[in-house]
Amino acid sequence: MARRRREPETATIESVTHDGRGIVGVEGKKVFVAGALAGETVEFIRRKSRRNFDEAELLNVIDASPDRVDARCEAFGRCGGCSLQHVTPEQQRDIKAQSLRDSLERIGKVEPQAWLQTMTGPEWNYRRRARLAVKHVPAKGRTLVGFRERHAPFVTDMHRCEVLAPPVDDMIDDLSELIGQLSIRARLPQIEVAVADNGVALVFRVLDPPTDVDRAALREFGDTRQMRIYLQPGGLDSVELLYPPSSDEPLCYALKDFDINIAFEPIDFVQVNNEINQRMVHFAVERLCAGPDDRVLDLFCGIGNFSLPIARTAGTVLGVEGEASLVARASDNARRNDLANAEFRVADLSKIDGTESWLKSGWDCMLLDPARSGAAEVVTRMHLFGPKRIVYVSCHPGTLARDAGTLVHDQGYLLESAGIIDMFPHTAHVESIAVFTKS
Repeated sequence: MARRRREPETATIESVTHDGRGIVGVEGKKVFVAGALAGETVEFIRRKSRRNFDEAELLNVIDASPDRVDARCEAFGRCGGCSLQHVTPEQQRDIKAQSLRDSLERIGKVEPQAWLQTMTGPEWNYRRRARLAVKHVPAKGRTLVGFRERHAPFVTDMHRCEVLAPPVDDMIDDLSELIGQLSIRARLPQIEVAVADNGVALVFRVLDPPTDVDRAALREFGDTRQMRIYLQPGGLDSVELLYPPSSDEPLCYALKDFDINIAFEPIDFVQVNNEINQRMVHFAVERLCAGPDDRVLDLFCGIGNFSLPIARTAGTVLGVEGEASLVARASDNARRNDLANAEFRVADLSKIDGTESWLKSGWDCMLLDPARSGAAEVVTRMHLFGPKRIVYVSCHPGTLARDAGTLVHDQGYLLESAGIIDMFPHTAHVESIAVFTKS
């Protein structure tokens, strides 16, 4: 039997997802139309058929929403880095806030006593950490450098990035030209970007050893642009500094409100939006309300982004993290900032069972900043910690909602407040924060 040929359809979009896909019901089946906004009448064509829904390509906007704007980036629509550049920043935040509300209601069965005002900051050139994909494409006569395409695993053919922090935003073509002249251009799959307060670092992942000529080209690139150049031939522990030959000063960023200076390695996790991070840390410290007699536990502490500012006002701070290298960096940062009341230890937080000596010490407040998978193993054992206040920073509204439900329904906490943080403008990423108090 011949497959039915897909034909263009016209419909009015009913709602929109957090990643910028319009939703419309057609003959009892939902259709997700990428790039369509609520209230718009659009023409689309179905591209993928699923059991419960179809995915469609937007062909034409017949009646546009007042929230629609022209995308600033030439690669928008192809690049998978941003999916919301066609929406006003205000509406982007409304979409993400609704995603958090829906998740808390549907998954956690909870509602905060108060909704927080959205934390906002720069909307362009904010991204100080990124992983750029690299692919040498002989058919195009160049090496592509950028983010993956939205609908395919290919590297986007782009020439600049509007969300990357300067000077990397305008360096895509320069990197393409650099890698294109290397002998290992087909064996260099990615570049890690780190923009610090005191410099820029590029980490080139190399699957084959670069030749002496390759190394000279990379060093010249770093020298000309005054950037640190690293090579990564293997795992994270294989990263080596190529240019300059040595450096006594690590990459760092400042948390000015707390007179804190945090050193980090170019492959370390740091919050991508510097200005938003400043406000987020200030909010977290303020809402923890930790005084000189309070003991604070910072779980998933990383290199001390929250722990060290908290230590300025709290009596004792213990940061716990599963990665030993990050714990070592956090400890060094405590010494760097003369904070004798902040300590750090390595522990697998997915396997805590109540026998840990540090767990029994008694804690007044807790800061949680887990990965996308959330902190299920921690919140189900919150009775072992017993903090009176919890500030939970989340990068996924679904896992925050799940954990909030556990804290409220099973562990006796009130969801005092919650809201989104506009950490990643123009993208589908939803960062949020919630405050819990013991009822």
